[in-house]
Amino acid sequence: MGKEFETVTPESVGIESSAIMELLDELESGFTEPHGLMIMRYGKICAKGWWAPYAPGIPHGQQSHTKTYAATAVGIAYTEGLLSLDEKIIDIFPEDAPSDPSENLKKLRVRDVLCMGCGMKKEPAPSAHWIRDFLAIPVEDEPGTTYMYNSTGSTLLGAIVRKKTGLGLHDYLTPRLFDKIGIDAGRMLWAYTPDGLEVGGGGLFATTEDNLRLMKLYADGGVWEGERILSEEYVKLATSLQNESATEAKGNPEAYDNFVGYGYQIWMCRPEGVYRADGAMGQFTIVDPGKDLILAITENASGAHWAQRSLDVIWEFFGKIGEGHGLPENPEESGRLERRLASLALAHPAFRPDSPMKERINGKTYAVEEGTLRFYDNGMIRRMAGMEELPAAETFRFSFGNGEAVLHYKENGSEKELWAAMDGSRRENRISNGVVAKALASGSFIGEDEFELVIRWVETCGERKYRFRLEEGYKVTVQVTGSCMADGAEDIVRAAEKEPDGDGEKK
Repeated sequence: MGKEFETVTPESVGIESSAIMELLDELESGFTEPHGLMIMRYGKICAKGWWAPYAPGIPHGQQSHTKTYAATAVGIAYTEGLLSLDEKIIDIFPEDAPSDPSENLKKLRVRDVLCMGCGMKKEPAPSAHWIRDFLAIPVEDEPGTTYMYNSTGSTLLGAIVRKKTGLGLHDYLTPRLFDKIGIDAGRMLWAYTPDGLEVGGGGLFATTEDNLRLMKLYADGGVWEGERILSEEYVKLATSLQNESATEAKGNPEAYDNFVGYGYQIWMCRPEGVYRADGAMGQFTIVDPGKDLILAITENASGAHWAQRSLDVIWEFFGKIGEGHGLPENPEESGRLERRLASLALAHPAFRPDSPMKERINGKTYAVEEGTLRFYDNGMIRRMAGMEELPAAETFRFSFGNGEAVLHYKENGSEKELWAAMDGSRRENRISNGVVAKALASGSFIGEDEFELVIRWVETCGERKYRFRLEEGYKVTVQVTGSCMADGAEDIVRAAEKEPDGDGEKK
C-alpha cells in the first residue's frame, strides 16, 4: 500500500548485528512463541522476519493493541475539530445515559476514558445496548483520579467517533490514517459488537508492519511525510503519563511494565521516555524516542504475566544500543543475520503417520455424548464482542489417505470437512468463526491408541490440540487444550461409535 521503508544493515544505524542475533536467541529460547519482528532506527528497517507459518502479510490478532488504533481515531477527530477531550460522555450519548446520572458520571470526559480513568470498578457484559449498560455502571471514583483497565471504555472511543461522524472505526480511519501511512485497510479484520461497531478494546487483526507504521506516526509527532495527521498536542498527551497505573500490581504482580503509568491507550515503560502499544500475549510496538528506535513484535507469550519476559529481553537488547548513528560495517555478521531472518520458522509438526489405531477408527462415525466439541478458536474475541455461541460438532469420523487425514464432522445437520497433513507439514483450511478463517492443521499418532489433531489459526496467537483416545466399549475420549490465554483450559469430550460395521457387528 504505502512506500516501502528503506532496509539497511544494523551497523549502519548503530546496532550490532550480533545484538539482534542474541535477541533472536532469547525469543526462541522457549518462554514465548515469536511470530513476527521488525526493528526500525532513524526511519530505516534494520531487521525484519517472521516465523513460518506466520508471514508479513497475514493479519495477526492484536488483542488490546487495538486500543491504540481506537484512540488514534479519537485523536484524528480531535485534530479535525470534531470533538473536545473535555466533552462529557453523557452529553455525547444522552439517549443512553441514566435518567438520574450520578455526579461522578456527569463529570466523565473523553480524556478520562482515554487514560483508563473512568472511575468504575467493573465492566458490563456485551449486549446490543452495551453503551447504555456501560453508562449504568456506578462511577465510584471521581473520573481521572483512579485507574482501572477498561476494555469496554476503549470500545466506547469508537462509539464516540461514530456518534460524531456517522462512521465506524474502520471506515473513519481508512482515508484519514490507513491510506496515508501505508496500511492496507482491505487486509484488516475486525470483530464487531452486537450493534455493528468494531470492538475497539481488542477486536482488530493487523500485521506487524501495520503496528510499526501506526507507532511511527506517534514517534514522528503525528506527521507523516510532511502531512499532519494527529495534532502535536494530542501526541504529547497520548505518549506521556496521564494516569498512574500502580494498582495493576494487585491483579498482575509480575507485569512490572504495567505499573509505570498510562497515556491515551498507550503504556509508559520502565526505561525512561519509552512507551508502547500493548496487546495480550505480547503484541508490542515499542518506541524509544531517545534512541530513535521502534520495535514491533507479534507473538504468543500466553498472557500478560509471561509477556513481561518479552519486555525484559527487549530492554536488555535496547541496552546494547548506543547513541551513535553508525558502526563499522560487519558483512559477515550482518549476512548471517539476514540469512537467519529469512529462514525463521516454528518447529515442524510431529511426523508419526502410522499406528494400529488408524484402521480401528478409519471410517467409523462417533457421536458426541458428553461435553462440547468445536473446531474453532478465539473464544476470547467472540466473548468480548458478545457474539453468539458457535455450533458444536454432533458427530465426527476420520478417513486416512496418503499423507493426510480428513476429519468429517456434522454441525447443525451440516456436513463439514477439515484436512490435516500427516507428512510433517500443515494443511490450510478455511473454517470461519465469524472473524478469522485460516486454519492450518496437522495430525499424528501417539502410541497405539491416541491420535492428535493440531489446528493453528494463523491469524490469531494460538492453536488447539485435540487428542482422540480409544477407550473400551467403542468409545473415544477427546482431550482439548489451547495455547491462547482465554482458550487454555482443558476440555474433555466423550463420544461413542454411532454406526456398526457392514456386517452388523461393532469391532
